[in-house]
Amino acid sequence: MAERTLYEKYGGFSQVSKIVLSFYDTLLDNDEIGPFFDEVDMSRMVDHQTKFIASLLGGPASYTDKQLKQLHSHLDINDAHFDELEVVLRATLREHSMADEDVEAVVAEFAKRRPLIVG
Repeated sequence: MAERTLYEKYGGFSQVSKIVLSFYDTLLDNDEIGPFFDEVDMSRMVDHQTKFIASLLGGPASYTDKQLKQLHSHLDINDAHFDELEVVLRATLREHSMADEDVEAVVAEFAKRRPLIVG
């Protein structure tokens, strides 16, 4: 029997959507990260981010490296911003009862995308 992905283990798209909503609740209140979303259609952003986070958990939706780079190329995201995103992602996953080893696996997948997101 094939091993379940973290996406399946933690409830699929509906649970990832809840995680992403919590993630943005925290980010939008963050003085360093929040301003990146001032002029953003948050319903679209939540949809895109849900697909992205789902892919980090082994789910079906994903973005290519080229797409990630292109989507973030106009933003002045630096390493400190990315570090803060990692902190918020880790805390949000834990708030949603994800096991520590699974949290670290997801954060490691996120960290692999740093060169595509940081300008």
